[in-house]
Parts: sequence; structure tokens; C-alpha cells
Amino acid sequence: MKASEIKEMSLEEMQRKIDDLKEELFNFCFQHEIGQLENPTRMKQTKRDIARINTIIREIGVKSKTAEE
Repeated sequence: MKASEIKEMSLEEMQRKIDDLKEELFNFCFQHEIGQLENPTRMKQTKRDIARINTIIREIGVKSKTAEE
């Protein structure tokens, strides 16, 4: 998922996407433990997507705080 795609989302959509990705990551971890994970790089990509969304949410929060001051 690209940052430009994420920036087009609303905060609610971003939060829902994070929840979906965390659930997906949990499933990947479970599959990895039992040896059924077909694509281990997908786990890494999911972690990066979560971090990317959290970073953009943080940027939006910082921008809104500086705009208020």
C-alpha cells in the first residue's frame, strides 16, 4: 500500500484498515508457527503497511496541533 493511497483515506478508514491488517498479521503469525505460511514476505509487508498508516495518522495529528497554535 502506497502512502498516497493512505493519505486519500479518512481517519476512520485508516483505523479500520489498521484493524484489518492486524487481524491479517495475526493469521500470518499463526500460519507461520504451524508451518503453513506460503509467502513469508507478506508478513513483513503487512507490518510495514501498519507502520506506514500509523505514521500518516501521527503526521495528521501533528499538523492539526500546529495549526491550532
